[in-house]
Amino acid sequence: MIKVTRLNGKAFMLNALYIETIESFPDTTITLTTGTKYVVLDPIDEVNQRIIDFYQSVQVLSNPHIRGEEDEK
Repeated sequence: MIKVTRLNGKAFMLNALYIETIESFPDTTITLTTGTKYVVLDPIDEVNQRIIDFYQSVQVLSNPHIRGEEDEK
């Protein structure tokens, strides 16, 4: 889960595993795989870094096949 802030200033947690796209219009718009969209105050770079940190914390990127490696070392 990552913390983001709605335009009204209220923070909420969002499951980063369901994020499909993040765009800046200039407000940051997060689209989930379900089609739900959230417009947040957080800059796109900060949201991206939170997603990376989340993936590392749950070791999503620890699978060598996901990283694009052929053979596990």
